[in-house]
Amino acid sequence: MVKTGVEVLIEERIADFRGRKVGLITNPTGVLPDLRHEVDVLAGLGARFELIAVFGPEHGFRGAAQAGASEGSAADPKTGLPVYDTYHKRGQALADVFASSGVDVVMFDIQDAGARFYTYIWTLFDCMEAAALSGKAFAVLDRPNPIAGLAVEGPVLRPAYSTFVGRQPIALRHGMTVGELAGLFNGEFLPRTVGRPVPLTVIPMAGWTRDMTFNDTGLPWVPPSPNMPTPSTATVYPGTGLFEGTNLSEGRGTTLPFELIGAPYIDGRLAERLNGLGLPEVRFREAYFAPTFGKYAGETIGGVQLYVGDRRAFDPIRTALAMIIATKDLYGAGFAWRGDGWIDKLAGSDYVRLAIDAGEGLDAIVAGWQDELRAFGIARAKYLIYR
Repeated sequence: MVKTGVEVLIEERIADFRGRKVGLITNPTGVLPDLRHEVDVLAGLGARFELIAVFGPEHGFRGAAQAGASEGSAADPKTGLPVYDTYHKRGQALADVFASSGVDVVMFDIQDAGARFYTYIWTLFDCMEAAALSGKAFAVLDRPNPIAGLAVEGPVLRPAYSTFVGRQPIALRHGMTVGELAGLFNGEFLPRTVGRPVPLTVIPMAGWTRDMTFNDTGLPWVPPSPNMPTPSTATVYPGTGLFEGTNLSEGRGTTLPFELIGAPYIDGRLAERLNGLGLPEVRFREAYFAPTFGKYAGETIGGVQLYVGDRRAFDPIRTALAMIIATKDLYGAGFAWRGDGWIDKLAGSDYVRLAIDAGEGLDAIVAGWQDELRAFGIARAKYLIYR
């Protein structure tokens, strides 16, 4: 079984933080293998580990809030620790939260999903910036990349498209753990954004290798957000997350978010077309579903369900682009991008949208980001921790 950073901290590294007041950024994924939450465990260590604050991200520390919401600031009823809401705070405003909390070390432990637009890695980045501004040290308790750490795929974000779904130029499928990303952020980006790196400690995992998917780790999966219920969701998410930028439902409001994709104008032709493409390690089932919230809530719509074979050989981004191209070709004006330009924010530039609208083929679109991807790969290699 893989040991996460928090296990290594408790078993081997607790003395590293003796005499230092710690504030922990976490959410429901911050558990030990026996499913006890790390806040409850660390708060019970007394003088051995001085945990004095918890910082809650999107969805909240205990995970009660939906997408785009947080639980607010209050005392945690279980431990009595003060919980500070960090959602939608960054820069000096977030630095002021850290300063007022009285912590010496800001510590991060949240399970990532492996995609650039999964926002917890930008919570990490924002908190690292704020720690640097407030003169605090920073520590990361590492966890697995659930879709393995070998493949690096998709377009690299261009700075003009920086948002909370992508602050800095990394690949859409970055192939890094949060501990490795922290090193990358500290070495490549913080010197530019705040003028200096933050004093950083990464507590690595034991037993994790880059070829492991989450199912290989022996660890329990806790949904890091309400619409990331299983490792299977994370497998497809770097690709089908792009459907949030279209008028198709990405499956929110169903039991299979990001594995069910559909719209009122979709019929059985889409599954037939996609299966005919012979995309590696994926098949498509004609599906009909009625989302309970989100796009087309309460309306029965047609679409497809993805069935992935070998998760290591599956390319979620290439698959999703093939799905978008096929939908646009089959249904013409029925297909549309969201009117707020969200697809460009998710893709990291207008390149994907413009290439699809211009009728570019799948191979040509993927070829168009390879130079940027190679450059990212060179920078990424300096910060890898695991083989």
